[in-house]
Amino acid sequence: MSLNLIQIILVILVSFLAGVEGILDEFHFHQPVIACTLIGLVTGNLLPCLILGGTLQLIALGWANIGAAVAPDAALAAIASAIILVLGGQGKAGINAAIAIAVPLAVAGLLLTIIVRTITTGIVHLMDKAAENANFKLIEFWHIFSIFLQGLRIAIPAALILAVGAGPVKSMLNAMPTWLTAGLAVGGGMVVAVGYAMVINMMATKEVWPFFAIGFVLATVTDFTLIGLGTIGLSVALIYLTLSKTGGGGNGGGGNTGDPIGDIIDKY
Repeated sequence: MSLNLIQIILVILVSFLAGVEGILDEFHFHQPVIACTLIGLVTGNLLPCLILGGTLQLIALGWANIGAAVAPDAALAAIASAIILVLGGQGKAGINAAIAIAVPLAVAGLLLTIIVRTITTGIVHLMDKAAENANFKLIEFWHIFSIFLQGLRIAIPAALILAVGAGPVKSMLNAMPTWLTAGLAVGGGMVVAVGYAMVINMMATKEVWPFFAIGFVLATVTDFTLIGLGTIGLSVALIYLTLSKTGGGGNGGGGNTGDPIGDIIDKY
């Protein structure tokens, strides 16, 4: 599908915010489930983009920056794949292809991250010089400029994809043979499982497993309304908070407070 001028501006704005939030991490616009949903909202493709974002979020759960190792760029993967899904005009049928494209884009996004972080390293030295002269306005300027670069890191690729247009994107997706899209869908599903398994392995305690089992069973029931699911989620959260006040054993580390997830986070 083709986008009008207002939609293009909104898509680029969402892309910019996703890039900024990749560093600020305050409103989580860079998380795939939010970024894809916002792209779908401004382009009129909410449901396909929401499904895409939820699937990519499961993949991104296993991505984390550890020391000098930088995780794949979830923001670029989410924004670019959502735009490609929208421009392709295939709706739900194009989700598998979009997921398959997202993973290589996430890895390629590491290059842009390295470039921006290299530039900002030089900016830090400029801020040091400004600090020596007590020039606080200049320090604020370089700080905002650095954050602005992070936004452009996602906004520019998004604008380039929009510049290519719906026609070439749709032709590319239609040219992909069935065996390729099916294979990529299987591979994407495996990546989702691996990412989710990494998170479960990190959070696995005897206090948390019952909640996981309950959620796993509830996921198979299709007759719940959103109000019903919300009520169940709130009730489970209240149970967890009540149990956390009682303390107890577990393998969340020494000095367990009864909150295994909190203990794990405090440990790291």
